Amino acid sequence: MQDSRDPIEGVFAEFAGRFGLSRPAGQCFAAIWRSAEAPCADDLVRQVGISRSNVSTALKELRHWGLVSVLRAPGDRKEYFTAPADPWALLGTLMAERARRDIAPARDRLDAMADDPRAADLAEMMGALADWMEGLGNLDPSALRAAIGGKEAADAGGARKKKDKKKKKKG
Repeated sequence: MQDSRDPIEGVFAEFAGRFGLSRPAGQCFAAIWRSAEAPCADDLVRQVGISRSNVSTALKELRHWGLVSVLRAPGDRKEYFTAPADPWALLGTLMAERARRDIAPARDRLDAMADDPRAADLAEMMGALADWMEGLGNLDPSALRAAIGGKEAADAGGARKKKDKKKKKKG
Protein backbone atom coordinates (compact mmCIF):
# COMPACT_ATOMS: atom_id res chain seq x y z
CA MET A 1 0.00 0.00 0.00
CA GLN A 2 1.30 3.50 -0.82
CA ASP A 3 1.95 6.10 1.86
CA SER A 4 -0.59 8.48 0.31
CA ARG A 5 -3.46 6.10 1.05
CA ASP A 6 -5.65 6.43 4.10
CA PRO A 7 -4.03 4.38 6.91
CA ILE A 8 -7.43 3.12 8.06
CA GLU A 9 -7.71 1.33 4.70
CA GLY A 10 -4.92 -1.01 5.79
CA VAL A 11 -6.66 -1.70 9.10
CA PHE A 12 -9.95 -2.55 7.38
CA ALA A 13 -8.17 -4.67 4.76
CA GLU A 14 -6.34 -6.62 7.47
CA PHE A 15 -9.41 -7.22 9.61
CA ALA A 16 -11.68 -8.04 6.66
CA GLY A 17 -10.26 -11.55 6.48
CA ARG A 18 -10.85 -12.09 10.18
CA PHE A 19 -14.52 -11.31 9.69
CA GLY A 20 -14.88 -13.46 6.57
CA LEU A 21 -14.48 -10.78 3.90
CA SER A 22 -11.83 -10.44 1.20
CA ARG A 23 -8.99 -7.93 1.47
CA PRO A 24 -10.29 -5.88 -1.51
CA ALA A 25 -13.71 -5.75 0.17
CA GLY A 26 -12.04 -4.36 3.29
CA GLN A 27 -10.15 -1.78 1.25
CA CYS A 28 -13.27 -0.69 -0.64
CA PHE A 29 -15.30 -0.60 2.54
CA ALA A 30 -12.73 1.67 4.21
CA ALA A 31 -12.83 4.05 1.24
CA ILE A 32 -16.63 4.13 1.27
CA TRP A 33 -16.87 4.48 5.04
CA ARG A 34 -14.38 7.36 5.18
CA SER A 35 -15.58 9.18 2.08
CA ALA A 36 -17.29 12.55 2.52
CA GLU A 37 -19.41 11.89 -0.58
CA ALA A 38 -20.65 8.50 -1.74
CA PRO A 39 -18.10 7.14 -4.24
CA CYS A 40 -18.87 5.24 -7.43
CA ALA A 41 -16.89 2.20 -8.57
CA ASP A 42 -14.59 4.36 -10.70
CA ASP A 43 -13.80 6.52 -7.66
CA LEU A 44 -12.93 3.40 -5.69
CA VAL A 45 -10.59 2.15 -8.42
CA ARG A 46 -8.68 5.45 -8.20
CA GLN A 47 -8.77 5.71 -4.38
CA VAL A 48 -7.93 2.12 -3.50
CA GLY A 49 -5.64 1.37 -6.42
CA ILE A 50 -7.04 -2.03 -7.35
CA SER A 51 -8.51 -3.21 -10.65
CA ARG A 52 -12.06 -2.51 -11.72
CA SER A 53 -12.91 -6.22 -11.60
CA ASN A 54 -11.63 -6.48 -8.00
CA VAL A 55 -13.68 -3.42 -7.05
CA SER A 56 -16.80 -4.89 -8.68
CA THR A 57 -16.33 -8.21 -6.89
CA ALA A 58 -15.68 -6.45 -3.58
CA LEU A 59 -18.81 -4.31 -3.97
CA LYS A 60 -20.95 -7.39 -4.65
CA GLU A 61 -19.50 -8.98 -1.53
CA LEU A 62 -20.15 -5.87 0.58
CA ARG A 63 -23.74 -5.56 -0.70
CA HIS A 64 -24.37 -9.26 -0.06
CA TRP A 65 -23.18 -8.82 3.53
CA GLY A 66 -25.43 -5.77 3.95
CA LEU A 67 -22.46 -3.50 4.69
CA VAL A 68 -23.04 -1.00 1.88
CA SER A 69 -26.08 0.53 0.24
CA VAL A 70 -26.45 1.68 -3.34
CA LEU A 71 -27.57 5.20 -4.20
CA ARG A 72 -28.44 6.58 -7.60
CA ALA A 73 -28.45 10.24 -8.61
CA PRO A 74 -31.25 11.42 -10.91
CA GLY A 75 -30.05 11.38 -14.52
CA ASP A 76 -26.88 9.48 -13.64
CA ARG A 77 -26.50 5.81 -14.49
CA LYS A 78 -23.68 5.26 -11.99
CA GLU A 79 -24.21 3.57 -8.67
CA TYR A 80 -22.83 5.32 -5.60
CA PHE A 81 -22.09 3.50 -2.38
CA THR A 82 -22.64 4.39 1.27
CA ALA A 83 -21.99 2.60 4.54
CA PRO A 84 -23.36 3.15 8.04
CA ALA A 85 -21.16 5.63 9.89
CA ASP A 86 -21.72 4.03 13.31
CA PRO A 87 -19.11 1.32 14.02
CA TRP A 88 -21.57 -0.41 16.37
CA ALA A 89 -24.04 -0.80 13.48
CA LEU A 90 -21.24 -2.37 11.46
CA LEU A 91 -20.40 -4.76 14.27
CA GLY A 92 -24.04 -5.81 14.52
CA THR A 93 -24.20 -6.52 10.80
CA LEU A 94 -20.96 -8.50 10.92
CA MET A 95 -22.10 -10.56 13.92
CA ALA A 96 -25.47 -11.42 12.39
CA GLU A 97 -23.85 -12.39 9.08
CA ARG A 98 -21.17 -14.55 10.72
CA ALA A 99 -23.86 -16.33 12.71
CA ARG A 100 -25.88 -16.92 9.54
CA ARG A 101 -22.95 -17.88 7.30
CA ASP A 102 -20.67 -19.83 9.62
CA ILE A 103 -22.24 -20.86 12.91
CA ALA A 104 -25.70 -21.91 11.70
CA PRO A 105 -24.39 -24.23 8.94
CA ALA A 106 -22.02 -25.91 11.41
CA ARG A 107 -24.95 -26.39 13.80
CA ASP A 108 -27.03 -27.88 10.99
CA ARG A 109 -24.27 -30.36 10.11
CA LEU A 110 -24.02 -31.39 13.76
CA ASP A 111 -27.82 -31.72 14.01
CA ALA A 112 -27.64 -34.25 11.18
CA MET A 113 -25.50 -36.47 13.42
CA ALA A 114 -28.42 -37.24 15.72
CA ASP A 115 -27.07 -40.65 16.74
CA ASP A 116 -23.95 -39.12 18.40
CA PRO A 117 -24.75 -37.52 21.80
CA ARG A 118 -21.56 -35.44 21.73
CA ALA A 119 -22.53 -34.02 18.36
CA ALA A 120 -26.00 -33.21 19.73
CA ASP A 121 -24.46 -31.34 22.68
CA LEU A 122 -22.14 -29.46 20.36
CA ALA A 123 -25.04 -28.64 18.04
CA GLU A 124 -26.98 -27.25 21.00
CA MET A 125 -24.03 -25.03 21.94
CA MET A 126 -23.58 -23.87 18.33
CA GLY A 127 -27.30 -23.09 18.15
CA ALA A 128 -27.11 -21.03 21.32
CA LEU A 129 -24.08 -19.17 19.95
CA ALA A 130 -25.80 -18.49 16.63
CA ASP A 131 -28.94 -17.24 18.39
CA TRP A 132 -26.87 -15.01 20.69
CA MET A 133 -24.85 -13.54 17.80
CA GLU A 134 -27.96 -12.97 15.69
CA GLY A 135 -29.72 -11.40 18.66
CA LEU A 136 -26.84 -9.00 19.23
CA GLY A 137 -26.71 -8.30 15.52
CA ASN A 138 -30.37 -7.33 15.49
CA LEU A 139 -30.03 -4.78 18.31
CA ASP A 140 -29.89 -1.10 17.49
CA PRO A 141 -26.32 0.25 17.73
CA SER A 142 -26.73 1.89 21.15
CA ALA A 143 -28.27 -1.26 22.65
CA LEU A 144 -25.47 -3.36 21.13
CA ARG A 145 -22.90 -1.02 22.63
CA ALA A 146 -24.56 -1.33 26.04
CA ALA A 147 -24.85 -5.13 25.74
CA ILE A 148 -21.18 -5.51 24.91
CA GLY A 149 -20.08 -2.94 27.46
CA GLY A 150 -19.02 0.04 25.40
CA LYS A 151 -18.22 3.44 26.90
CA GLU A 152 -21.85 4.45 27.45
CA ALA A 153 -22.57 1.18 29.25
CA ALA A 154 -19.50 1.64 31.42
CA ASP A 155 -20.57 5.19 32.29
CA ALA A 156 -24.10 4.04 33.12
CA GLY A 157 -22.77 1.14 35.20
CA GLY A 158 -20.54 3.49 37.19
CA ALA A 159 -23.48 5.81 37.86
CA ARG A 160 -25.54 2.88 39.14
CA LYS A 161 -22.80 1.79 41.50
CA LYS A 162 -22.66 5.27 43.03
CA LYS A 163 -26.42 5.30 43.57
CA ASP A 164 -26.28 1.81 45.09
CA LYS A 165 -23.56 2.94 47.50
CA LYS A 166 -25.64 5.97 48.53
CA LYS A 167 -28.65 3.76 49.20
CA LYS A 168 -26.56 1.45 51.35
CA LYS A 169 -25.25 4.37 53.41
CA LYS A 170 -28.76 5.77 53.98
CA GLY A 171 -30.33 2.40 54.77
